[in-house]
Amino acid sequence: MEILGIDIGGSGIKGAPVDTEKGVFMEDRYRIPTPQPAKPEPVAEVVAKIAEFFDWKGPIGCTFPAVMKHGVAHSAANVDDDWIGTDAHRLFQRTTGCPVLVMNDADAAGIAEMRFGAGVGHEGIVIILTFGTGIGSAIFVEGTLMPNTELGHLEIRGKDGEDRAADSVRKAKDWSYKKWSKRVSEYLQHVEFLFSPDLIIFGGGVSKKHDKFFHRLETRARIVPAQLRNDAGIIGAALAARDLV
Repeated sequence: MEILGIDIGGSGIKGAPVDTEKGVFMEDRYRIPTPQPAKPEPVAEVVAKIAEFFDWKGPIGCTFPAVMKHGVAHSAANVDDDWIGTDAHRLFQRTTGCPVLVMNDADAAGIAEMRFGAGVGHEGIVIILTFGTGIGSAIFVEGTLMPNTELGHLEIRGKDGEDRAADSVRKAKDWSYKKWSKRVSEYLQHVEFLFSPDLIIFGGGVSKKHDKFFHRLETRARIVPAQLRNDAGIIGAALAARDLV
């Protein structure tokens, strides 16, 4: 089954048709920079442009960096506050003319990693953490997703964890991987204290450079790099949208 997956991020919106049986792209990914400010209508227009680029008429799975309930955004940590209370599901259906499912971006990445990536075959408690502009999270208990966990906003010494350990912070402060890994370890240990995971999957674009810092991370649980990396959101959104068919 082929479904269009679209991943909305703080810097870019990207999409590709996905073979949901194999978890692979059917065509090369297409990316458009995220409008600034990232208000609902301009973002919806970009989503429509991506659907138009692929001449898409079928179901679409779309990620969004917020708490999503029944297609409505209930937070806006890394996008414009105008999104709070916006029915993204209805907005994207109007602009694309297609049936659309909208879900939290980290949840989508987690679905993909559990089905086709580093989480395959793992039981117990698996936590996927995506390190990028912020820190996204997805928790699976015996293979079942607990949606909208938003663990990037756990408080660490008076600040959101993502304000201390996101990859964007490393870049902005020009930290070495050695210095950044101390912040990441502190964050991971707090997550472990609260949830006692059996496996942590470390995602986001920086995971492809895991050889530079994984040996410095201090965790009790086994920690592995994500396998699908920046493609995970697109693939996971497409998988979740299969019920629209």
